[in-house]
Parts: sequence; structure tokens; C-alpha cells
Amino acid sequence: MPLLEYDQWRNFEAVIDKAKVATSQSNQNVTSHFVDIGKMVKLGSGSERKIKDYKLSRYACYLIAQNGDPSKQAIANAQTYFAIQARRQEVATFEEENKRLFIRQEVKKQNKQLFSTASRSGVRNFGKFNDLGYLGLYGLHIPKIKAKKDIGKDDILDRAGATELAANLFRITQTEEKIRKDNIIGEGRASLTHFSVGSKVRETIRKIGGTMPEDLPPALHIKKLKPSQQKLLK
Repeated sequence: MPLLEYDQWRNFEAVIDKAKVATSQSNQNVTSHFVDIGKMVKLGSGSERKIKDYKLSRYACYLIAQNGDPSKQAIANAQTYFAIQARRQEVATFEEENKRLFIRQEVKKQNKQLFSTASRSGVRNFGKFNDLGYLGLYGLHIPKIKAKKDIGKDDILDRAGATELAANLFRITQTEEKIRKDNIIGEGRASLTHFSVGSKVRETIRKIGGTMPEDLPPALHIKKLKPSQQKLLK
């Protein structure tokens, strides 16, 4: 209360009550954020009386500041701070989504190039060819990757975050280059090359202490990012 420049409890309690309403309307447990602890204070006569006091969560502190009197400098500073932090989070989210969208487009483009090169080398069973690349990078076949990430029938790359997409992009581009430069002919040899390159990318991730791609959490489907990105741009 004194930190936010309130002198009278009744005025500050009104702000707390507003913050409690906001907590309740957000389907949060009010008593978890505003813990009534009370405290004893000494009166002039030497006796003691219990008065209201709260132990507040970070969320409760935020809501109290947002519902306070902006004519008070401390409240105005707090509200400005939270507005700036919210905007920073929006920008960070936008940048991450933008990066993910960009890499996903690159993966699509490079995958087409890989399949074209693989076709010229003699690959006909592209399902098996593709699966061996995933097996090398993830240590799992495609169905098991989907089951581990619990993504149903979604394309693995449509549910991959920027880091996971980048690992796959490296797998794809390096496989395409090796098949082409080494003039690898035959479906078996091309598929083995895909597996080998994927395995080497996996080993590199392990050596630098990165998270294995199969352990990275699934992201929101890539198609659902575009509307949110447009919203942030506006």
C-alpha cells in the first residue's frame, strides 16, 4: 500500500477488490493470489487488534497496479512498465513466429529440390526415402515421431518450431548436395545417404548439448500462425 502511494486502507482495499474481480473473471482462483494472512497491531492503550493484510502473488500485484489510481506517480510508472513489457512479449512472439514461417517455407522449397535430385538418382519409393532421413535425425520412424509428439496425422514439419525446422533444413540441404555432388545412383544408396546425413546432424546436436528433435515440444500448427501474424502486424 505505501509503495503505491496510498495513505488510507479503505481506498487501497477498493483497488484490491477490483483486482479480485478481474482475477475471478479470468477463471483464476482468487484465494490462491490474494492470501488473507491478517496481522496484529498494537493500539495506543497497549492492546492488540487484528487488521486485514494479504500475501499477494505476482499476478495479484500486477492487477492491483493496473487497477490503481494513475494520478499517483508509482501507479503510473507501474502501468507504463507493464505496458512496455507486454509489447516486448508481443514483438518477441511475432519475431519467433516470423522466423518459423520463413524456415518452413525454405524447408518446402529445399524438400522439392531434394526429391527432384533423388528422383534423378533412381528413388521411386519416396515414403521410405523420407522415413530414413527422419530415422537418422530423430532416431525414430515417422509414425513413432508423431506418436511421441502426440500430433495425430499432422505433418511433423507443420508442427515443428524454428529450432526443429532448422535441423531438418540442414538435413535436407546436405542430403541433396551429397547425392548430387557424389553422383549417387540407386534408390538404396540414395536412401542410405539420407539416413547417414540425418544421423550426422543428430550427432552434431548431441555434441553441442542441444535438445534432440524428438524431445522438442510440438508447436501450434503452422497454418494457424498466419492469422495471428497478420493480427500482430496490424
